[in-house]
Amino acid sequence: MKQLQGLIAFTEVAAAGSLTAAAARLDLTPAAVSKSLLRLEEQLGVRLFNRSTRRLRLTGEGSAFLDKARAALRALDEAVAEVSQSATAPVGRVRISVGMAFGRRWVLPLLPALTRKHPQLSIDVDLDNRPVDLVAEGFDIGIRGGLIEDSSLIARRICPLPLALLASPGYLRRAGVPQSPDELPGHTCSVVRLTSGAQGVWRFRRPGSRSTSRASNIEFAPEPQLSVSDPEAVIELALADAGIVQAGLHHALPFLRSGRLKLVLADWHDAGDREVVLHYPHRQYLAPRMRVVVDHLLAQLAQASDLHLSPAELVAQLPACVAKAVPAKVQSGRRAVSRAP
Repeated sequence: MKQLQGLIAFTEVAAAGSLTAAAARLDLTPAAVSKSLLRLEEQLGVRLFNRSTRRLRLTGEGSAFLDKARAALRALDEAVAEVSQSATAPVGRVRISVGMAFGRRWVLPLLPALTRKHPQLSIDVDLDNRPVDLVAEGFDIGIRGGLIEDSSLIARRICPLPLALLASPGYLRRAGVPQSPDELPGHTCSVVRLTSGAQGVWRFRRPGSRSTSRASNIEFAPEPQLSVSDPEAVIELALADAGIVQAGLHHALPFLRSGRLKLVLADWHDAGDREVVLHYPHRQYLAPRMRVVVDHLLAQLAQASDLHLSPAELVAQLPACVAKAVPAKVQSGRRAVSRAP
């Protein structure tokens, strides 16, 4: 701010009544104060003081300008004090962008305790599944599943994001339980539509295979009758008997435990290596308002055991969550479809 030095000189001279007294307050020479004052008058194009050899008197313009100058300097002092305070205490607003399903279930319930602990902290949560540019859109923190491509961001791992194939018992009784990926083309499938408009493929490995090479993988691209943009909504389709879906295990857990959904092809399906990560733009000089939110979310989510459960661990804990087929029977010379019990 070019006029800052002149504004300070002007208000101090007006308060002290002389260049010498103002210079003593500012720890400057009278000549330096006079120079700043003259430069301000040149920039404004008005005379602020009438000068004589013995005294200074505010002009009409100077008197009108004094209140505004003092208000501007007071606002600057308050801004500096606020920033200084926020460097040591969690004060101000933190904007978080998080996917809808994960945000509703896992993030929002953790925030009231944090704002109660820090009353001067406010948190603004944007629930949206689209990719966001944290810096360009003014977000402080982003939480997303997958891989973060922007290497300038600091990424903190929250948990794995395993995928699972799911279907309702009602659908499986009607259509049968597939025993291998080869049987999927004969089934109704519903999918999550990616933000690009494309849909992901479903990946499988032969049971017992330890190979991670692409050659050993089996891929299936469903031809869906129904597709949705929300990863939680696809579970609603599965619950409505709309066929087999692929969804995050986190979203499906309550329904697997209640028996409303079953795991399909659990021995074959590749859960993938995606993760849920928390990311933010800067590490150096991380403001306390940011640090307390980041630390709180990471600590609380680390204790959420369901977020760290793999499909294999779930099957070990709850064998009934896996769809079981009735042994095939021969009817009229044809192999009968295996049905769920």
